[in-house]
Amino acid sequence: MVAIENQGQVALAAVEATAGPRIPKEARGLLHELAAAWADVADCRALEVVPLKGAMTNEVYQVRWRPAAGIEAEPPRKEREVRKVLVRIYGDGVDLFFDREDEVRTFECMSRHGQGPRLLGRFPNGRVEEFIHARTLSAADLRDPEISALVASKLREFHNLDMPGLKSVLLWDRLRNWLKTAKNLCSPEEAKEFRLDSLENEITTLESKFSGDYHWVGFCHNDLQYGNIMIDEETNMLTIIDYEYASFNPVAYDIANHFCEMAADYHSQKPHILDYSKYPDVDEQKRFVQTYLSISGEEPDAEEVENLLLSIDKYTLASHLVWGLWGIISDHVNDIDFNYKEYARQRFEQYWQKKSMILTS
Repeated sequence: MVAIENQGQVALAAVEATAGPRIPKEARGLLHELAAAWADVADCRALEVVPLKGAMTNEVYQVRWRPAAGIEAEPPRKEREVRKVLVRIYGDGVDLFFDREDEVRTFECMSRHGQGPRLLGRFPNGRVEEFIHARTLSAADLRDPEISALVASKLREFHNLDMPGLKSVLLWDRLRNWLKTAKNLCSPEEAKEFRLDSLENEITTLESKFSGDYHWVGFCHNDLQYGNIMIDEETNMLTIIDYEYASFNPVAYDIANHFCEMAADYHSQKPHILDYSKYPDVDEQKRFVQTYLSISGEEPDAEEVENLLLSIDKYTLASHLVWGLWGIISDHVNDIDFNYKEYARQRFEQYWQKKSMILTS
């Protein structure tokens, strides 16, 4: 769920002089083959490997090479001119959440659309990607009106992508599948604590009540938190990364999920703690939606803005259920230092607190 921390800054861990045990043999061979084709690399086998922090489902590394002889003597090279790639080693247990082959196909298609990093190669348990010379956004960036407007425009562009596959909504099937998985993993005490036996009815109720709402279906990211958005500060261009959960869904759900993520700071001392006082206020929501709907250059009418805002408000409930179930499942299959159970508890608390108010408004 949480993307890598600032790819543009490598002071996250000590650089390894060689690939070491972290990079699989098949990946090292692919890296050597890639670098052998680059004339500005001194030694294709002399890798510098930097673990990148913040990944929750994968191990992620920056790999770079020393410049070839003669190049180092030239005027100092900008950081973005140094040869580097990103190596992603797939984590365990992700098949409970998504199909890895589907995710790879999405990644390849996004790459062809020019929407994300290029795929440079694959190995049995991972892949090598183009390294994006940009920084990931911070939690505070999402509150910056200028950056928020850039996100709104980029998200509209993302939703309009002509992606292959069925264009049907995945949200409700995903919720039911994750609920079944959570029940299988939980003890009776945990199932009772999280009221799992009541969630099937809750999912059915939401699906029924939302069916007549603003129902534009687009290709959604479904995990648009700040760490999955990168900005090139020289061009102000945004790139949305990490498509593990991407699928067709109501666009109102994707925006609702983005708004919910404003309560999180995954790089704080307690990354699992959510602060819902940071949920965007009415004015922030309205600015975001107006920018989102204005991508054609025409000012959206007030009714269209209001209808989308109302639908977004309702879909926050679905977001809380999705990530509540994700937290329960992750607590049983993931050993990353993150309090998944407490995270799930907060998402479910928000669901039960907001349900009556939202559904009766």
